[in-house]
Amino acid sequence: MDAAQQEATAKARELQRNWYGEPLGALFRKLIDDLGLNQARLAGVLGLSAPMLSQLMSGQRAKIGNPAVVQRVQLLKELAAQVADGSVSAAEATERMEEIKRSQGGSVLSNTTHTSNTSGAPTVKRVVREIQSLLRSVAAAGDIIDAANTLAPSHPELAEFLRVYGAGRTSDAVTHYQSHQN
Repeated sequence: MDAAQQEATAKARELQRNWYGEPLGALFRKLIDDLGLNQARLAGVLGLSAPMLSQLMSGQRAKIGNPAVVQRVQLLKELAAQVADGSVSAAEATERMEEIKRSQGGSVLSNTTHTSNTSGAPTVKRVVREIQSLLRSVAAAGDIIDAANTLAPSHPELAEFLRVYGAGRTSDAVTHYQSHQN
């Protein structure tokens, strides 16, 4: 790989970190390990071709262009966390992956039983991640920051929201959300 390719890959991974919280190679490898998948099976569940998944993982491509795929990634991340904490068995995970594979995307902010805590209410982290996913599926972090800067003089609260939720880290957004609750 020449210097220009290395620079392009590093830039793509940094964009992925801004958009998705981490480079997609690391994220997808965690999903593969945690859910017992291979790359071809992960690509199938996400609704991506195997070459596209490979390009995203290697940093040859930076962005997932389809919002439904972004939502499936989020659902798989949540499923992997549930498998890790023991609240979902391997058999249930296999069944849920089939449901995720069939999902068409729909409303990113849907409140379904597998996206909520035991009381039925969505967790703060889940809501924050859904907001981030929605914003990042329609614009790059730099574009969101530009929009926030444009809005700042007339709508400072909205500008802050866009910066924190659209271009910030999940942990910072959760802290922001919790600090603004009464």
